Amino acid sequence: MNQPIDNVSKSTDEVPTMDAARKKSLVASGVGNLLEWYDWTIYAVASVYIASALFDKADPTSALLSTLAVFAVGFISRPFGGFIFGPLADKIGRRNVLMITMLLMAGASIVIALIPSFEQIGYWASLILVLARLVQGFAHGGETTTSYAYVSEIAPPKKRGLWSSTVFFAVGLGSLTATLFLALLTSVIPKEEMYEWGWRIPFLLGGVLAFFALYLRRNMMESEHVEKMQQDDSPAWPLSKFLKTGIKLFFYEAGSTLTYYIWVTVCAIYAINHLKMDPHDAFVMSCLAQVVYLICLPIQGWLSDIIGRKTSTLISFGGSMIFLFPLWGLLSSEPWTLFVAQAVGLVFVGFLTASKPAAMSEQIPTRYRTKLFGIFMSLSIAVFGGTASYVNTWLYANQLESFFNVYAVIVCIVAIGVVLTWKDNKGIDLDKV
Repeated sequence: MNQPIDNVSKSTDEVPTMDAARKKSLVASGVGNLLEWYDWTIYAVASVYIASALFDKADPTSALLSTLAVFAVGFISRPFGGFIFGPLADKIGRRNVLMITMLLMAGASIVIALIPSFEQIGYWASLILVLARLVQGFAHGGETTTSYAYVSEIAPPKKRGLWSSTVFFAVGLGSLTATLFLALLTSVIPKEEMYEWGWRIPFLLGGVLAFFALYLRRNMMESEHVEKMQQDDSPAWPLSKFLKTGIKLFFYEAGSTLTYYIWVTVCAIYAINHLKMDPHDAFVMSCLAQVVYLICLPIQGWLSDIIGRKTSTLISFGGSMIFLFPLWGLLSSEPWTLFVAQAVGLVFVGFLTASKPAAMSEQIPTRYRTKLFGIFMSLSIAVFGGTASYVNTWLYANQLESFFNVYAVIVCIVAIGVVLTWKDNKGIDLDKV
């Protein structure tokens, strides 16, 4: 058995080697995250085309709602991925789990790209899409659960916030790439052909590129905290403490995932379908807003290493809560309104997401980290993230659109209550949490 890294005497040559291994592992994890989130996001931004191709076009609104419901189905299977891969990451290691999830996501994306249309095979097209999204959700639950813990565990303690920002930088870059690629396709492929076959291209490309990420991940180092955790023979938590910690994580994640999806996908879909913004213009504005978000993330991650995760998170929830109504009210059919609203909203979200893996990992011991992430974080994402676009669309169709913002503000208030109970564990040795 290999000795824990902390117990190995490090020569001047070994330290740079270990630093290089950590950085290569960080890059490999990030590339995988980027492609996983590209595959995940392309479904949301291409939803209007998928609705036309794989559902009955007789009722366009019903077809769109069905497409968004399938998007939510992917979130339903995410907790199962978390339930399975969370404990598995303790047994077989973070690295092996991250390779498995990458393979599953790649396969599902290729299947979606190759599904025959509704006109060709009828409701079988919709059924195959549902099954593919279930697989993607299952893989995504394991990827998110494990990658959050992994990056935090290999990061230098004093730079844990900065290193954690790479997770959502990769997530944001994946979402941006998906949006940008679709914007490019809509500018070069005629509208009719986009609805017929053009939307399939980004799914096929994402599935193929995921195998490159799989190649990179096979050389990642394993987290030394896993071996230490496997040797831990201290008494286990009572069930009451496990549940209490998990419930707090659930409501923290509720605020995080809802505000994130509001400004990454929901507002763009709302602008296109209800405010009649030109889809190409909406995609371009969304891309520009996400560029602003990405530029800010490393700065916000670095800042969290100075002011702490608790303060950064409170800035995020407070800002999102205060500016939600004004920013949503700004939206119109004019493209610039989407850019301003989305950019400002995402900057506030970034104060949380930049250091989110560090924030959660510093509150939960290694022994329970991926288990709690897998169960409670995945459940919260399914409940509050997967339904966001559907709920917004349904409320608007029933002339109740303002209720969505009220709902979001209430969730933020509850999440703030959770964060106020945190200890400031900035930069702590994760084995001492």
